[in-house]
Amino acid sequence: MKKLIVPLFLLILLSSFTIHRLHKAKAVIIWQPSHQTDTGVDFSEAATCNAIVEAAMATKPKLKEYKVWSLGKEGLHHNNVGSNTVIEHTSAIIEGKISGYAYELQEANKKKPDVFIAVHNNGGTKRHAIWGFVHEGDPYEAENKELAARLIAAVSAATDLENRGVQLDSSTGRNDYVCTTTGKRGFYSLDENVNTARYRVLLEVGDNGVSKAFLENPANQKKIGEAIKTELNKWLMEKNLN
Repeated sequence: MKKLIVPLFLLILLSSFTIHRLHKAKAVIIWQPSHQTDTGVDFSEAATCNAIVEAAMATKPKLKEYKVWSLGKEGLHHNNVGSNTVIEHTSAIIEGKISGYAYELQEANKKKPDVFIAVHNNGGTKRHAIWGFVHEGDPYEAENKELAARLIAAVSAATDLENRGVQLDSSTGRNDYVCTTTGKRGFYSLDENVNTARYRVLLEVGDNGVSKAFLENPANQKKIGEAIKTELNKWLMEKNLN
């Protein structure tokens, strides 16, 4: 009888562990494509970034992932234009309306996200490249840098986009949106006071001038999206988040 007790106990323990693993909640991923239609000449950043995000979400494996996007959403201000670094376009309430950015972040936070990935196109750089941005002074700044670095490296390897590395959002010195924690200029979407996700990165993919034809090519959009999703999934598995 005693000989049966130990194997039985081990079997119950293994079964419990397996059941726990099967029911373990997956990490929640939020994708935020740019909603800007006012950048570049004859160019829709919203269209190219949304295509990249849609390609990423369609790439296996299917994760617990959602897209937040204000384009065409009524009852908002700056729902299809505006900068991520301007108070008027982000945190300001105008005629009782919140901004497109604020709406997107509210929708994202409702999902209790673990990872937040914003996809934009750069401009005026004269570089056919990809950049990663993270929030300066964030408690998870180092981990966010690691994730951003891996994502842009994956895209650079899959395309001919130059890898320009990971930057702090304060480094641009643009406009007037300021993080209340650091007192430095930053990106509204990456601010930990606005965005509840633990991991938050923003990708600037290509330049709306020199990369225009490249970004508007559906094959390239698909390639970029697939590279981001594949590397993200590897990172999630290594972090035991999925």
